[in-house]
Amino acid sequence: MSLKDDLRDLYVNGHRRLPQDVLEVMDRGAAQLLATRLAEKALGAGEHAPRFTLDSATGDKVSLDALLAEGPVVLTFYRGAWCPYCNLALRALQRHRDDFAARGAHLVAVSPQIPDESLALTEKEQLGFPVLSDIGSRVAKEFGIAFDLSDELGALYDRLGFELHRVNAGHHRTLPLPATYVIDRAGVIRWAFVDTDYTVRAEPSDVVAALDAIGAPGDPGQAAGRRLKNERR
Repeated sequence: MSLKDDLRDLYVNGHRRLPQDVLEVMDRGAAQLLATRLAEKALGAGEHAPRFTLDSATGDKVSLDALLAEGPVVLTFYRGAWCPYCNLALRALQRHRDDFAARGAHLVAVSPQIPDESLALTEKEQLGFPVLSDIGSRVAKEFGIAFDLSDELGALYDRLGFELHRVNAGHHRTLPLPATYVIDRAGVIRWAFVDTDYTVRAEPSDVVAALDAIGAPGDPGQAAGRRLKNERR
């Protein structure tokens, strides 16, 4: 079964258990976010990925430059361990980690949560890739995928016990859109998935296909990588 099917099952079963007033607040929040067209404005294929260095769940400093020095990077943003859709997507990516590694790629996840929360998630889900803390969603803002929850939706999340003020180190209203990027060694985004709907995520098989395309002769992204190298000379 695909990740899309698993996400759909989670949506159907999860929404059946939610009160009508909660669903109405979530639907209004989703409509407001969609109206911003934020996903269309975010960084996409052919653009340069912003460089960053963030703390991992284990306290190490992880930089995009260091990862790119070893190969392409699969970079995925998620909202937090409190989000079941995020956890489902991370588990699906974990299952495909060997496929990414076979193509020389590193998988790394980024969220606005503090390292302790990321560590708890890593241990619970038995993730074998770095989970980084983007406090204040600084990196997410550079990718153009950060947004602020409405007061109504933020209050609902507080009521549901997500504790965003604590787990996001005081930045309780700012979250990233679900987004996954494939970045080549030259730092060029070769493939991007960004959506305002938190119930949909990048399909791992599509990520694998994007990695396979990186070395294809005559590929536009490959030419972009060569241009970037020439600019640096």
